[in-house]
Amino acid sequence: MPSILIVDDEVGIRELLSEILSDEGFDITVAENAAAARAQRNKARPDLVLLDIWMPDSDGISLLKEWSAGGQLNMPVIMMSGHGTIDTAVEATRIGAIDYLEKPIALQKLLGTVKRALESRGGQESQRISPLTLAAFPRSSMLKDLAKRLGQISLRARHVMFRVQGGSLAELAARSLPTRREHWLDLGTVTGPIDLDQLQAAQGGILFIEELGRLSRLQQKNLAFTLERLDRYDLHLAVASASGADDLIEQGWDATTVKRLFEVSLAIPSLDEVRDDIPDLANQLLVHLVESGEVPNRKFDTGALNALRTRGWSGGYAQLRGAVRSLALGTLDEAITGEDVQRLLSPAPLTHGLPLDLPLREAREAFERVYFEHHLQLEGGNMTRLAEKTGLERTHLYRKLKQLGIQSGRRSEERSS
Repeated sequence: MPSILIVDDEVGIRELLSEILSDEGFDITVAENAAAARAQRNKARPDLVLLDIWMPDSDGISLLKEWSAGGQLNMPVIMMSGHGTIDTAVEATRIGAIDYLEKPIALQKLLGTVKRALESRGGQESQRISPLTLAAFPRSSMLKDLAKRLGQISLRARHVMFRVQGGSLAELAARSLPTRREHWLDLGTVTGPIDLDQLQAAQGGILFIEELGRLSRLQQKNLAFTLERLDRYDLHLAVASASGADDLIEQGWDATTVKRLFEVSLAIPSLDEVRDDIPDLANQLLVHLVESGEVPNRKFDTGALNALRTRGWSGGYAQLRGAVRSLALGTLDEAITGEDVQRLLSPAPLTHGLPLDLPLREAREAFERVYFEHHLQLEGGNMTRLAEKTGLERTHLYRKLKQLGIQSGRRSEERSS
């Protein structure tokens, strides 16, 4: 039977709905607040969610927005409220809720709404998973602030310049621009002349360039062509650059195009600046990949999240997303551990078989033994050439070889002379 997650902070409501729906044969899980709902949704992957609007830690509308922004709204959600308004119901439906129930909920109304929602589930599952946006990270003050600034800019500007440094979140920021549709076109991947059909296909969506400095002359012309047609096709353009306007002009860019691009700019934080949010970013990326079917069902343990938080991410959001995908595909167990992060993301050091778990003095002697045996063999046992190669005086060299237990090439050298 289908599974249903009931989210309500009132224990009496949870128990009543659980009893009714269990009697109807449904598998029931419950959550008393938004935090528990997140955990149960990811663990149980329910076929339907009954979600209360008013809860102590986070309201149901915010949780619905979070699921929608994180690509996790691939199950029908029915909102519930004891004192809702028409505006609230409309807002919930706009975000993605399939229906709305007012408390106290009549038995037949509940069962009828649940039945219709589950019947609609097949069509909802076939929908494309929405990309991640900043709305999926409501617990990060810096990312919430960035989302608000992007929303404010998009109301009055068709294009924005992201000023970035290494390891930026430019793509995540660009995908968070409020637009009429989810269409997305990366102009940096268009290698030929852009045409109106491509702009028409992206109508109402977002055009993106990850780094202006990488564009060819033809792609620069494509960008100038697109700038003139943003209004016509209801497009928003987000471009990122680590270079300033003067630098781009010195590189040969058209000055008029550059000045127009820099009319509205916004500094985008790097992953280093939001390091404490990396565990949440990694978790959301993993859930998104699982939901879209790109990776098997996996989860991070605390050690893995700490390991990801302390790593360097000079490649930014794209590097982090690639690392999460690699870990999910490369880990054999359901839980991804800190050891998995170290083993799968960090190449093993080249030790040439040297033991690295010895005390320093013993490890140094082991290295010196390998070093001198290697060069002694290369020089055919010739101590003169070995002394020149290693930069040691011959008497010191003989003493070192004896100390390391290496038979010197004295006899071979004497015979060859």
